[in-house]
Amino acid sequence: MDFSQALKTTRRARRISQLELALRAGTTQRHVSFLESGRSTPGRALVVRLAEAMELPLRDRNDLLHLAGFAPVYPQTAIGDAALRPVCSALDHILTGHLPYPAIVVDANHDLLLANEAFSLFTDGVAGKLLEPPINVLRLSLHPDGVAPRIVNLSSWAQHILDRLPPGDFRDELAAYVPYVEPGPEHVGFAAPLQLRTPRGDLHLTTTITTFATALDVTVAELKLEAFLPADEATAALLTS
Repeated sequence: MDFSQALKTTRRARRISQLELALRAGTTQRHVSFLESGRSTPGRALVVRLAEAMELPLRDRNDLLHLAGFAPVYPQTAIGDAALRPVCSALDHILTGHLPYPAIVVDANHDLLLANEAFSLFTDGVAGKLLEPPINVLRLSLHPDGVAPRIVNLSSWAQHILDRLPPGDFRDELAAYVPYVEPGPEHVGFAAPLQLRTPRGDLHLTTTITTFATALDVTVAELKLEAFLPADEATAALLTS
């Protein structure tokens, strides 16, 4: 795919008209039309404005720049690099502050990067092969040798996970672990409580996901901090104890 095709495909996928994109990016609809037909070649600054106007993730913005013949604008720093030490330190503080409730940090592939001590509630009894780095938390959750046998509402929780994934081999792999069940009237799609069975009693948990909205590094922008919160007083009391 060249730049013109990528621009048109991305714009349509985000349901933005040429006129709206032009207004957001500070150009004209005629120019956008010429860019999508290949009749005009964009400058670097315009590619950046178009990517920002479509609110693309930083990785996709770099890809669009590459297709237009420009070097990436946004760096991608390895998570262990010294430059990201302040970010990791801040995340460690957040994870510790969330105790006694579980919390984790994952990358774009849903591989576990950081976790607090309460996350051991999930890894207890899990097969060793699933705990070998990189630990994919979605596979850990749905694999028959993972957390799945202890998830009381496995079907609805699995559907909640699968609904958030794009089509592909990884989604197909996860879907094969859990028989599909047609969502019932109680299914709300964007949110599903997790009912986890533990030796000390059942936990009812809700989740929140935090991202770095103003990050200018690809790695940092793709980090997700998922925090588990008690959905009832009994769960809060159990976790606190």
